[in-house]
Amino acid sequence: MNLLIPKNSIYIVLFLLLSFSCKEKKNTTKVTSKTNEINIDNINIPVYNFNALEPLLYTDSNKTYIVNFWAMWCAPCVKELPYIQEYADKNPDIEVLLVSMDFIKDIETKLKPFLKERNITSKVVLLDDPDANTWIDKIDPNWSGAIPFTIIFNNKTRKFYERSFESLKDLEQQITEHF
Repeated sequence: MNLLIPKNSIYIVLFLLLSFSCKEKKNTTKVTSKTNEINIDNINIPVYNFNALEPLLYTDSNKTYIVNFWAMWCAPCVKELPYIQEYADKNPDIEVLLVSMDFIKDIETKLKPFLKERNITSKVVLLDDPDANTWIDKIDPNWSGAIPFTIIFNNKTRKFYERSFESLKDLEQQITEHF
């Protein structure tokens, strides 16, 4: 038995199949606003897009800030985190911000346990902004995008470090020399 299917019907069916199979699923858990926080065991990790993060990268005061871009999957980042935390503990007048480049879906299951396990108590935010080609240049046109990347600044001086700090002494030396 031969079944005759009009040619137009085949195209319509193919179009519908492709439309539904290629449709991007919306991630309803994605948060790109600085006002949303994820809280477990008193660890708050705000999720920022770059526009919300950018004001934290500048200051009008003479207070010194350390902003470190890092991720759990980055071995040099993980190695230097204890040095940054120790410096923050010894110098409460210095403001430290750790900008995680990890995935938003891993905050509860991986990032928070990682921070607890390593006793990282400095402020952590997660940067969730897919347009890295734009915001990397806004931070520093010389930055390749590699992490760890640290900005140390106040209202008079701004230094960029596209490398890891090898020790607490290394970090202290950079701050002493320039701030």
